[in-house]
Amino acid sequence: MCFECENPDRSGYLERLRGGVAERGWLVQGVASAGPYPPWAYTIGLSGYGLPELVVTGLPMLAAGSLLNALASQALRGSPPSAGERIPLPDGRLLEVVELAEPSAHLVFAVALYGPAIRALQLVHADAQGRFPWSPAYRDGRAGQPVLGPRHAH
Repeated sequence: MCFECENPDRSGYLERLRGGVAERGWLVQGVASAGPYPPWAYTIGLSGYGLPELVVTGLPMLAAGSLLNALASQALRGSPPSAGERIPLPDGRLLEVVELAEPSAHLVFAVALYGPAIRALQLVHADAQGRFPWSPAYRDGRAGQPVLGPRHAH
């Protein structure tokens, strides 16, 4: 968990977030790993454009931020991802887009700014062998990427 997530008085942080979103269009909120839970990150601000926020779990913060920023920028240029879509990355790996079952349970600060009815999509990444977390062989059985919603039927 992050310090601000645990802080009962978030007003100052929320004001900084509002300012950052107003200045840049969106922000990326990182959440450090804690115990068995891997790090994860999500956008804040896409809801203001009528788009779903984007989430990624199990990537180091810099990689998560780069991925989320690239896809948020693409979404704002008119190409938002959709549930079930597979997106090839420049390094040859694939993402599969999954709609979050309950965004308000995970995106604390996006909910604080836009309300509990926000929508969100997770960018689920395949491992180096092209396997996704719903495969028992994903990362040779070492997991590390919680999937926050059901897969879209293909």
